[in-house]
Amino acid sequence: MTELLTPKEVANILKVNYRKVLDMIALGELRAYRIGRVFRIAESEVYRYLQSVQIETSVFSSHGIN
Repeated sequence: MTELLTPKEVANILKVNYRKVLDMIALGELRAYRIGRVFRIAESEVYRYLQSVQIETSVFSSHGIN
């Protein structure tokens, strides 16, 4: 079974504010489980999110950034 993380733990991993993680959940950018009154995010979901926002180097070269 995959480890479940709190929004605060995910915020620490992604180096963003706790509120940003809650917004990402609300917008459907980050899938989460609601258990009672709290959210839990699967560790694999954090990796899936990171893959979805990963930029390609071609983005930089098309904008003249090296």
